[in-house]
Amino acid sequence: MKISRRAALLLLVSAFLLFAAQTPSTPQTASTAEKSSLTHRDFGAASDGKVAQLYTLTNAHGMEVSITNFGATVVSVKVPDRSGVLGDVVLGYDNVAGYESGTASFGATVGRYANRIAHGAFSLDGKQYTLAKNNGENSLHGGNIGFNKRWWDAKDVSTKNAPALQLEYLSKDGEEGYPGNLSVRVTFTLTDANELQINYSATTDKNTVLNLTNHSYFNLAGNGTILDEKLMIAADKFTPVDAGLIPTGELRSVVGTPFDFLKPTLIGMRIEADDEQIKLGKGYDHNWILNSKGNKKPTFAASVADPRSGRKLEVWTTEPGIQIYTSNFLDGTIKGKGGTAYIHRAAICLETQHFPDSPNHPAFPSAELQPGAKFWSETIYKFSAK
Repeated sequence: MKISRRAALLLLVSAFLLFAAQTPSTPQTASTAEKSSLTHRDFGAASDGKVAQLYTLTNAHGMEVSITNFGATVVSVKVPDRSGVLGDVVLGYDNVAGYESGTASFGATVGRYANRIAHGAFSLDGKQYTLAKNNGENSLHGGNIGFNKRWWDAKDVSTKNAPALQLEYLSKDGEEGYPGNLSVRVTFTLTDANELQINYSATTDKNTVLNLTNHSYFNLAGNGTILDEKLMIAADKFTPVDAGLIPTGELRSVVGTPFDFLKPTLIGMRIEADDEQIKLGKGYDHNWILNSKGNKKPTFAASVADPRSGRKLEVWTTEPGIQIYTSNFLDGTIKGKGGTAYIHRAAICLETQHFPDSPNHPAFPSAELQPGAKFWSETIYKFSAK
């Protein structure tokens, strides 16, 4: 029996559709994503009734970074392991309520001044400014209500090459004791090279001090501790601290100390060493002086590599210092994503920054920002696996 060409074509199409319907779909891994995107959804309501938004940036390889407009906070970073399977490598919470009540600054954009200012005070242009003492006798991470507890205005600034999210906040004159109306902008861009680029910029109408960073807690394996991960820091010196974790002003060589990470070294190798600085920090909670001393273009600062997953993180920055914190105060009492108890040494923070307490140390790189000037800084978190 003869059939027409049209009928034959219809039979062929029908057979193809039947085959496609019966063929199981392939689970998405880092290699099956088709294009980059930026999407958003509700992330729960805060105590003031305002509903937070969660913005998810996805690149062409399937890597995902989720950020909320509450605190300009990085909520999750999903990157492939050596087998291409995506896993979340940062600590955090399932909704905005956790970030509102939490005290660990998971993933937060920290300011107006990241890290510590001694005795909650500094002098600028001959005037003394008093800040909240929220860390013993010192001020920490911007005070009682820092940038991590503020609502930021979000805007999609994606290009054809990469998804990007811009977040803006106006810190008013006198907020938490700091002078000047400070306009801050943070832009997160996810590239197809598996880089999370963070650009910071700010202007002020009055002389002020400024130190911005991101406070993500990384665990490249996605669980357990970071003691078996290898850390490298491009720094010959660090800033020793006193009992309040305030820099003494000394710039000390890392050679011959537990702070020597010039070559990749296990984080757990010397973290319990019989060393005064280790005891004061209860591990690593110190600022390293990067050999680049700050550049106009991002320079290699540090790397972390995990042997279990094969994941590696490189940090590049324009900042002169990096604070390494090994989650010394996590003890299992904080319940994070999916009810996970975050244990001692569960993560490492790599906070690119100006030095702690710089306003009280004239010899440190200046953290002063004047009217008419523009603050600008860039940090890149680059992920890979092998």
